[in-house]
Amino acid sequence: MNTFAILIRGINVGGKNTVPMAGLKKCLEELGFSNVATFIASGNVILGSDKRTEEVKARIEKALPESFKLDSELIKVLVLTREQLQAVIDNKPKGFGEQPDIYHSDAIFLMGIDAAQAMPVFDPREGVDKIWPGDGVIYSQRLSALRTKSRMSRIVGTPAYQSMTIRSWSTTTKLLGILKDADKE
Repeated sequence: MNTFAILIRGINVGGKNTVPMAGLKKCLEELGFSNVATFIASGNVILGSDKRTEEVKARIEKALPESFKLDSELIKVLVLTREQLQAVIDNKPKGFGEQPDIYHSDAIFLMGIDAAQAMPVFDPREGVDKIWPGDGVIYSQRLSALRTKSRMSRIVGTPAYQSMTIRSWSTTTKLLGILKDADKE
């Protein structure tokens, strides 16, 4: 049995594609996944399965629009092993996420594209935004005091944005902790 972190793109954002976490948990349990736990309402799930990551992804992506009233064009699923999520955290840029009172830090997880394909859509504002490419992720940091001047929101209208899902650094690290705890059980 493997334990996975599931990042669901496109649910519970801006009042669209509303999926209650209790309903999501039930849906995933009915698909045969075990030890299903959700974390905040932005599409974060920890679950167990003996299936390969590709099959877990395909089953969830198929079931969500069948179980909930969704615009399925927006829905994508990223399945991460504990090792993959650990690598995202271990390979962060030096100092990234370590000053939450000064910077808003996010992990932008890539789904079906790599960092080289994603980086051109970013236009960081000097002195406000910083971005770094990673393996399967873009690290993004904004100076909190100037976040209204950030250019990060400009990525939303790009085709590449359809292949990204964003998690705060705090959420990313908490998911790893939950995943590690689930692996111990």
